[in-house]
Amino acid sequence: MAEVFIPFRFKVTLYSADKAGGATAANTAAAQRQESGDILCGGYFSEVSGLEVSMAQKTISEGGRNWGELQRSGPTTFATVILKRGVTTVNDLWSWFDVSTRGANYGYRLRGEIEVLGNVEGGEAVAVMTWSLSNVLPVKFKGPDLSSTASQVAIEELHLVHEGLELQRPAGGA
Repeated sequence: MAEVFIPFRFKVTLYSADKAGGATAANTAAAQRQESGDILCGGYFSEVSGLEVSMAQKTISEGGRNWGELQRSGPTTFATVILKRGVTTVNDLWSWFDVSTRGANYGYRLRGEIEVLGNVEGGEAVAVMTWSLSNVLPVKFKGPDLSSTASQVAIEELHLVHEGLELQRPAGGA
């Protein structure tokens, strides 16, 4: 069977704040996904970058130790996740960005999932991998250039900062 081309291979879903009170996103994501009223916004994107975690190293020079320095772990940092060329059926991603940059809701954070969609089975693309993000905040929204002669996507870029990244293993997968 030939593979079906899926132009928007990444499904992004953003949920209200974590109700689990400190539990990790991976532990509670399956249960929370079933709560349909929990989803606030989302869309499909053709490119995702910035799924990156870095840990700064700390070196310690020890007196009498002439063969190298001691290496210790330091603070962990997360790269900005950049979603490119996306579509959504409603303006919810723009609304979240707008609300997060104004007045009483300034800095309104959500939790998120980025599902990597695989081949189509039974008319529906199947998620082969899911990345969970905690305390997600939009920092940049870029719409398409508007032209009456071109057909552009609804969202050119959406930049998200976050405070945690986890890879969820597929059910029944290796």
